[in-house]
Amino acid sequence: MKRVVLSLLTLSLLASASAQQARELRLGVFPNVTHAAGLVGIQRGLFQKELGNVKLVVKEFANGSQINEAFAAGAIDAAYVGPGPAMNAFMRGVPIQVYAGAANAGAVLVARKDSGVRNVKGLSGKKVAVPTRGSTQDISLRHLLHENGLKATDEGGTVTVVPIDPANMPAAFASKQVDAALVQEPWGAIMETQGARLIANEKAIWEGGNYTTTVLVVNTKYAAANPAVVSDLLQGHLNAIKFINSSNAGAQKAIADQIYAFTGKRPNAAELFKALARTRVTWDINLKTLAEYAVLNKEAGFARDVPDLNKFVNLSVIRALAK
Repeated sequence: MKRVVLSLLTLSLLASASAQQARELRLGVFPNVTHAAGLVGIQRGLFQKELGNVKLVVKEFANGSQINEAFAAGAIDAAYVGPGPAMNAFMRGVPIQVYAGAANAGAVLVARKDSGVRNVKGLSGKKVAVPTRGSTQDISLRHLLHENGLKATDEGGTVTVVPIDPANMPAAFASKQVDAALVQEPWGAIMETQGARLIANEKAIWEGGNYTTTVLVVNTKYAAANPAVVSDLLQGHLNAIKFINSSNAGAQKAIADQIYAFTGKRPNAAELFKALARTRVTWDINLKTLAEYAVLNKEAGFARDVPDLNKFVNLSVIRALAK
């Protein structure tokens, strides 16, 4: 009898702990068009509608390194982030898994008009900004350099890679801190408006633009304790993607409003139209390019090995919801 009572008490305590964990969901996101699903889901209340009594707590970040630190510290439960930082955190033992894709392409290479850079080979001897070391854009830049016979200075080459938060890159161009940038939208389009030259569009960066730029990652411990909450988050994610792909004008407004709320900077309609045209918002993931990216990540020295994608990626829930 005592064992039965203790078992019931244990189950009650576990249920109580699970209920406490499910009172909120802390979601990380960047003010980038490659995170459009997150921005729209937040701005239009699509996540909160699905989460119901579970409070959505939004946390804005500037780059993947900050996301990884937050996951490691237990400060967030889910986040939109590039596959590179997510892979590196996963291989360091941070309990995360990719539950959905969010965007393909959506990044461009631009150069200051007075930099003298007219093509990728012209980056030799120049300073090129990326969001952070080990970011998807950092790895993409290095791959692009290698294809053109160049290397970064930390690889023994002639191109200096400079980490700068995307929202600060237009100012870095204006003050001539850097000569070029490989950056997510809308910041590339914004710098074009300010006079920057487009050196490589989203299709020229890698794989004709058919590569995963952003994924939705969830803390595996949170997911195990709160599978219904994670399912609701993913349904909100799908709803946001559907809205973006069915209403360009509505998506532009929601994205602009949320970016402004985060940064105090509002992209105009022309910039957002161009940025969205260069970005494919989708929940699916091109696993082939993700595997190639893992190899590039290792070659660049940001990881000692490549992850087991069967353990790193879990699309079972999103596939079921998308049917």
